[in-house]
Parts: sequence; C-alpha cells; structure tokens
Amino acid sequence: MFSSSILLQILACAIYNNWWPMLSALMYVLVPMPCLFFGGGSTQFLISRDGGGWMDAAKFLTGASAVGSIAIPIILRHADLIQTGAMFIEFVSFFIFVCTVLCFHRASLDDEW
Repeated sequence: MFSSSILLQILACAIYNNWWPMLSALMYVLVPMPCLFFGGGSTQFLISRDGGGWMDAAKFLTGASAVGSIAIPIILRHADLIQTGAMFIEFVSFFIFVCTVLCFHRASLDDEW
C-alpha cells in the first residue's frame, strides 16, 4: 500500500510535468519520525492519555506533519503551481498512506502477530 502511495506521488508529478507535488512526499518521511524517536517505535503512545513532555511533543509533531501532507497540495494549487488533477492525485495518495498507517497500527496491536 505504501508503494502505491509513492507511485501516485510520482504520477502526480510526471503526468502534469511538474515536480512541485513531491514536497508533500517530504511530509510522508516526517510523519513516522516522532513515533520512532519519542515513542520507541510503537504506535501505542498516540492513543494513550498519559505521557509527558516528549510524548506530547511527538503527538504534536505527528499531527503537524499529517496536516502538512494535506495542506501542501492545497497551498500549491492555490498558488497555481500545480494542476487540480495533481492535487486530487495527492489526496488519494495521502488517503492510501493513512490507510497504510492504520493497518500497521492495527497489526501492531494484535498479540498474535
């Protein structure tokens, strides 16, 4: 699923002959970083209410990078740097990426895996 999300990123750039949409691919790299650095590689901290300063910072950075993944194509379209079709391809790519993260989170919660 992640590979198809990246493929859509590349297609959004190649079809419209414009490489500006790859800026949102940078956010795809930044989304899991707080989980890796502050959460110990687990997604459990995202749904827990307890924590401290580092856990709260990780939740904030995860949310900010997720919102940035949606905001970057909108801003680029508003500035007329990308076409509307490329923006919608970016949104589909983000949706597939979110589904991938949710599947990973669900699989990491199961003890049978």
